[in-house]
Amino acid sequence: MCKFLKVKDSCKLLSLLHYIPSVEKCYRKYSKYFQDDFSKDTGLSLNGIYPNFWIILDYSDNFMGFVFLDNFVGIRGNLFSAELTTCFDRKAWGSFTRYSAKIFLKKCFDEFGLIKAQIYPDNFRIRNLLKDCGFEYESTLKNETLRNGKPQDIEVYSLYRNYYYKTAR
Repeated sequence: MCKFLKVKDSCKLLSLLHYIPSVEKCYRKYSKYFQDDFSKDTGLSLNGIYPNFWIILDYSDNFMGFVFLDNFVGIRGNLFSAELTTCFDRKAWGSFTRYSAKIFLKKCFDEFGLIKAQIYPDNFRIRNLLKDCGFEYESTLKNETLRNGKPQDIEVYSLYRNYYYKTAR
């Protein structure tokens, strides 16, 4: 139902170039939902996130969105969190998004061992997606960052590897 094409793979890089305008358009349209005032709002730059950036396609090779990981916390071989930024084109919302999230989360567990998600409370689509994938609410970090010049809460959700592998379909 979906494919993740890692931008790092240089052999695929030329075949991915025609998706870049779709990535940029999707980013511009939805970036206000995943950036705070401290984000570098210079547009999407693959320079810093290049090793951990995937373009999401359906099996007909239609662009559906992108996902990237950055700001890893922990030490090599023992990572416990990273910022996961995902952005789906509107045509992908719904069952496609839920299905691809489950696949990507398994990939994160397999490759990185990550267990934590932080979201803005008003991002109800991602909150529902996390709950569908088995994440549980842990806490709310009050006034954790600034967004549009105002204090912004961040909700923390977690999912442990042993739980995920017992219940993932």
